[in-house]
Amino acid sequence: MSFRYTMLAAAGGLFLFYLGLLLSLLYFAGGTGFWEALTHPYTLFSIRLSLLAATLATLFAVAIGLPAAYALSRFEFRGKHLLDTFLEVPMIISPIALGAALLVFFNTPLGEAIQDKGFFFVFEIPGIILAQFATIAGLATRLMKASLDEISPRYEAVARSLGSTPWRAFYRITLPLASRGLIASVILSWAKAVGEFGATVTLAGAMPGKTETMPIAIFTALASANIDKAIVLILLLAVLGLVTLYGARLTGKRYRYD
Repeated sequence: MSFRYTMLAAAGGLFLFYLGLLLSLLYFAGGTGFWEALTHPYTLFSIRLSLLAATLATLFAVAIGLPAAYALSRFEFRGKHLLDTFLEVPMIISPIALGAALLVFFNTPLGEAIQDKGFFFVFEIPGIILAQFATIAGLATRLMKASLDEISPRYEAVARSLGSTPWRAFYRITLPLASRGLIASVILSWAKAVGEFGATVTLAGAMPGKTETMPIAIFTALASANIDKAIVLILLLAVLGLVTLYGARLTGKRYRYD
């Protein structure tokens, strides 16, 4: 029994540690300054911008990541392991370094040509979406691949033997069977995008009312000693993140045991 209690105590200790951090924020919540910070136009703008940019970045990541995940899950091809390894790039280098790489890219001839065509990313809202996409695309692909790996290719083979095209088998067989895992992958990727800071601030900057997402607003609020605004946004991010992650966990659990 001592073994069991030791392991449970470690889990409980981690829970209390993070719970204590969140509860400490409530000590400063509820005052006049707190509510003023919550309803400030710049705060509301950063909330809207974060949700919009994260949603668009996630949609782009899924649109590209799902076919890529299927290819990695089902096909054998030259360079597969190299491609699979490159999905880890956003996980092995810091977000600031990733944002710096994007910033450098837009100073190359190709990057300048893109901006000369009217597609502006540096210190602009599209830069936020691009930075978040670069951060979550590899993660989204890896998570969706894991969900597709759980579905046996035999189902598709049977469907094709009965006359279905590859596209029809994918749409009618694979996607429904993997739907719960794929939905959980999308939720996790979206939550990651909402909390992204390093790559975003490096590429898009930290301009209030223009490119200031919630994580960036927390940074600028702390830099200017605006504790009430920082606490408001930290609590919002924490609640949003916990709700979405818990939803993803429930979705994944149903997916595994249904």
